[in-house]
Amino acid sequence: MLMSTLRPAPASMVVLCAVVVVGALVVAAQGGGEEAAAASTGKAALVPALFVFGDSLIDNGNNNNLASFAKANYYPYGIDFAGGPTGRFCNGYTIVDELASGHGQQLLKGVNFASAAAGILDESGGNFVGRIPFNQQIDNFETTVEQIAGAVGKEAAASMVARSILFVGLGSNDYLNNYLMPNYHTRRRYNPRQFADLLADRYAAQLTRLYKAGARKFVVAGVGSMGCIPNVLAQSMESRCSPEVDALVVPFNANVRAMLNRLNSGGLPGARLVFLDNYGVFKAILSDPAAYGFAVVDRGCCGIGRNSGQVTCLPFMPPCDGRERYVFWDAFHPTAAVNVLIAKEAFYGGGDVVSPINVRRLAAL
Repeated sequence: MLMSTLRPAPASMVVLCAVVVVGALVVAAQGGGEEAAAASTGKAALVPALFVFGDSLIDNGNNNNLASFAKANYYPYGIDFAGGPTGRFCNGYTIVDELASGHGQQLLKGVNFASAAAGILDESGGNFVGRIPFNQQIDNFETTVEQIAGAVGKEAAASMVARSILFVGLGSNDYLNNYLMPNYHTRRRYNPRQFADLLADRYAAQLTRLYKAGARKFVVAGVGSMGCIPNVLAQSMESRCSPEVDALVVPFNANVRAMLNRLNSGGLPGARLVFLDNYGVFKAILSDPAAYGFAVVDRGCCGIGRNSGQVTCLPFMPPCDGRERYVFWDAFHPTAAVNVLIAKEAFYGGGDVVSPINVRRLAAL
């Protein structure tokens, strides 16, 4: 979730990265993945693999080698991450990092196809130049599945993919870096309801592509509250949240939830799709930050200008102290503390946050 002020990548780089981990996925497809994970980590693997699709909220560095303005491969990004600045738009863990490594159990290996500035629509995020839109991320997933099938056979590959979990989180850039951008014509072509409908229709078709490639277990994250991010706060002299921006997100999330219900009700036979209510989690945190262990909600930990949100975190800028007390890391992205909280809600939470079941129950199916 980045916003450009005025400012398609080839698939080969991400496919190359995927090839590196195909060997581990082949082990899972052959039936030894869960046992190997338990032997090496002492944790029982819940599923063979975790496949990730999304934008800068969960990109782990796929944009590093693209001709892109959307990069975070420099300090202080990664200041609290063991690997340092890998390209994650955060000080530490993303949501999927926590999902893949925590909870006393392990979601084994996988491939992260996410790309900063990516959107549901191919044109979203174009001001950043290089990025890998969701359609292209799906292309890369299909290539990975073909590579696994070539190594172990179609039947074993299909079984592994069907038992794996796909985490999908997109939509932010379709608003911040498309609909709300003055150099895009989208807002003149669609009113908010029409645009939310367009996105949901495209999203459904894209999830169906993943289903046809063999996926059966999905976690689809809604778009979080964007009206209170530091960059939006900085646009108001009073540092106020923008109800107008949040009003765009609400119908999109409602559409996605309804779409997932349809797909769960026979639209995609044999599939189970889970909705993660990021918007609700963020609203709860912002309404009562102290209850969740946070103290600073109105500025980024690293940034320049009003609310530390007019210019996002630049190379070698000193970040704030007490990062675990901040909700926002930079002008657009949450801190690792928020990401870990959301991941735990996704894994263990009730129907008010993750529905119809949580990730732990999804993995057990």
